[in-house]
Amino acid sequence: MDLIADHISHRFGALDVLGNVSFTVCSGEVVAIVGPSGCGKSTLLSILGGLLQPGAGAAELRGAPPADSLNPLTFVFQDFALLPWCTVEANIEFPLLHTGLALAERRALVDDALRRTGLADFRGTYPKQLSGGMRQRVGIARALAVKPAILLMDEPLSALDSQTRELLMEDFVRLLADGAMGAVYVTHNLEEAIRLADRIVVLSRRPGRVREVVPIAMTRSERGAIDARGKLLALQNELWSLIREEAIDAEREVQHA
Repeated sequence: MDLIADHISHRFGALDVLGNVSFTVCSGEVVAIVGPSGCGKSTLLSILGGLLQPGAGAAELRGAPPADSLNPLTFVFQDFALLPWCTVEANIEFPLLHTGLALAERRALVDDALRRTGLADFRGTYPKQLSGGMRQRVGIARALAVKPAILLMDEPLSALDSQTRELLMEDFVRLLADGAMGAVYVTHNLEEAIRLADRIVVLSRRPGRVREVVPIAMTRSERGAIDARGKLLALQNELWSLIREEAIDAEREVQHA
């Protein structure tokens, strides 16, 4: 199943946020979206996921999702969005409660999500008892439980410390390795984008427009090798050169607002 951004534009009142954004996320592909602060990255993700109706253009799905998919598009948020009164297991099961699945089927899906995210020993734990990294793992497990065709991830690692962020990035690489699930990954962190994405969509300063699409030629497993660091750093510098001046302007705009 492909996800298509078809000439999407949007504004909030008199503020133009997005301008004529078009690109396609092909089945099993990971596309990162980067750009200066305030360029509309999160707004675009909300439109792609159906949470927000665009002012112009459309977000479209093409093709059928996998046969076992219960929710083709599923979000992973920055703030975890867990139910504090529910255990880890109950949080993961929550999106399955209205699917019509039998209890045994729901438990099998929850067990699989717990196993894939390394949470099997924490199923009876409450969110307040977990670290930030573990809480985000619960959010990821909840998303995996509905067997999405495409994950929509909005700065999923930005609230975490560097060590936890690195470990979760390795989890993402592993979970996406078989190509069965695609992703749109919104981030301000260029290193994360390069580590995870097959292509990187660079948006301009507000109103966000597609300035450039940068392909990453190496596989994700190749990017983990020590001798790949030089190439990855060169890519990061290339991306920063595309964003730097507009990022400075955006920061000045915030400071003088």
